[in-house]
Amino acid sequence: MSTAHALLASGTFTGTSTFSAWQYDLVLYSFAVSMFALFAGGLYAVATRSDVSKRYRPASIASACICWVAALAYGLLVITWLTHFTATADGASFVPDPGTNVTGLRYMDWSVTVPILTAELFAVCTLARRSSAWWRFGAMASAFLMIVTGYFGAITLGGGDPTAPLLVWGAISTVFFIALYVFMYRPYAQTRREIGAEAGTSLRNAVILLFSVFGAYPLLYLVPLWAGADSAGWAVTVQVVFCAADITAKVGFGVLIHKVAKLRTAEDARTPEAQLPDLYPSEVFVSGELVSLPAEPALAGAGTAATSVAAGSNGHVPEHAAPAGGPRRPRRG
Repeated sequence: MSTAHALLASGTFTGTSTFSAWQYDLVLYSFAVSMFALFAGGLYAVATRSDVSKRYRPASIASACICWVAALAYGLLVITWLTHFTATADGASFVPDPGTNVTGLRYMDWSVTVPILTAELFAVCTLARRSSAWWRFGAMASAFLMIVTGYFGAITLGGGDPTAPLLVWGAISTVFFIALYVFMYRPYAQTRREIGAEAGTSLRNAVILLFSVFGAYPLLYLVPLWAGADSAGWAVTVQVVFCAADITAKVGFGVLIHKVAKLRTAEDARTPEAQLPDLYPSEVFVSGELVSLPAEPALAGAGTAATSVAAGSNGHVPEHAAPAGGPRRPRRG
């Protein structure tokens, strides 16, 4: 079994693989930055949950769960990296203890966070209740099975050439990978047709970002097939790219979904069905711009202010905006 295969395909580090001091420090730095960024992303999700109506707050809860589970996983990676390597006498290189596992910890994190990422997207999508349950279950199940089967391929148990299990389990994982895209695209496409232009654009950007990052993981999965003799160099590259992808997919996607939730909140508050003011914040900031929600969105003669709010920050008036003279919200007290 080659050193590169032992290092990358099995998910463990052999005692014969050494990292230079800068390689060791770069991976440790990437782990620590990822942990802090994900923890901060979770704080942001919690602190801004009241910016959106209760209908979309599950997206903020999902984002916080994703970020904090991932932050905990990165904390374990930092501890593993600090405690499972031995420096050489001159301190110029580091040798991992036999059996040191990094890839396995990542898959354990992804087994939880990737399915929740799909739930975060569904929290801002529009589907009938029965249909929504089916598509959500399909997406979460596909995400979980994609990660688990990929884990079986990436973590080779026992000796021998790992190429065969890598390809076989990789093919099985790809089936669920494609199914995940199908389950996620359908709700997105339907929602895009029913919401305003600005919210639709933000939702499109979030989906493009998530799908693009998801596409990077299979490429890294196949690294053992072309990894050369410099196994430590490949391992460092893979770990740093994984860190960047995790921050983008979890923090970046969460911020974009939060923007969609705020725009949809502003749209919903203008409809005749918005009868419960306690469900809505009094104002929403979108991209630094204040979008006020009218206390009585359906009143006739509300004037320029109501028209401005209904148009949103880009002047688009959704087709479902409340007609003049519609029902009022009940006043308090």
